[in-house]
Amino acid sequence: MKIGLVSDSLASLSLEQLLETAAELGIAGIEVNAGNWSAAPHCDLTKLLASATARTAFRQAFERRGLTLIALNANGNQLHPVTGPAQTACLHDTVRLAGELGVETVCLMSGLPGGGPAERTPNWIVSSWPPETQEILAWQWQERLLPWWQDLARLAEEHGVRQLAIELHGNQLVYNVPSLLKLRAAIGPVVGANLDPSHLFWMGADPLAAIDALGLAIYHVHAKDTFLNAPVQATTSLLENGSLLDIPARAWSYITLGYGHGEAWWRAFCYRLRMVGYDGWLSIEHEDVMLSRLEGVRRSVALLQTVAPEEASDFVPQAI
Repeated sequence: MKIGLVSDSLASLSLEQLLETAAELGIAGIEVNAGNWSAAPHCDLTKLLASATARTAFRQAFERRGLTLIALNANGNQLHPVTGPAQTACLHDTVRLAGELGVETVCLMSGLPGGGPAERTPNWIVSSWPPETQEILAWQWQERLLPWWQDLARLAEEHGVRQLAIELHGNQLVYNVPSLLKLRAAIGPVVGANLDPSHLFWMGADPLAAIDALGLAIYHVHAKDTFLNAPVQATTSLLENGSLLDIPARAWSYITLGYGHGEAWWRAFCYRLRMVGYDGWLSIEHEDVMLSRLEGVRRSVALLQTVAPEEASDFVPQAI
């Protein structure tokens, strides 16, 4: 496995500074945020799509430092009833740019529409009662999600993007293993998972069990941890809508690797990934408001260097 970095983890740095820092820390590749829920400080989509010269310079900035451009990321909500078209346009441009750059993986969310044709806000159904929830879900999938994804799959094929890696994330139609596999079955093998254990933690799922269930459908991995605040959770549950900045008051918070789940857990996580055939990137995503960006990334790299297998297996029992 190789250690990567989501570029927004060091969003305060210029592209050149980001790449220099990554190389110094022992990071091997960068997942570049291209827009939507990111200001995309390291990727000018319009400029890069318009200019072959700009694309060459962009690629060479990575190559000079021995870094790989591992994926483009356009996380957002392309099915939003109001802003969806603009977010879809950004994502489509990201797919086109990936094709121009020879990047085969684009990371994204599935999208979440409203609960009906006239709604102007997204509607995330997380309960089977009252009965209209099932009607809403059926409409969201059949009338919004599946047609949109069929179009995206065609665009990806046209531009040589082989992997559309969906982050299993709350407030999205695809947020757990069954919903990911349902969309994959409907659209095809271009759809896979960007497995981020931090979201599964706060939704009450087990990331290790998710690895087993997803298997070869895991296309990408985000290395991000979650702190579960048991005393708060005991009274609020894991359904949390308080400020992301008020860590003591929250039932859960995103945190630097190792501070939510220790080295032993992350060792098991990496080994489990290899057991199902995943030997790809572990892309660090720093969103810990208690540690500085640089310290959080540095400590995350140190943990992954300890637990992530790097070399191909070569042991075979002797014939006796």
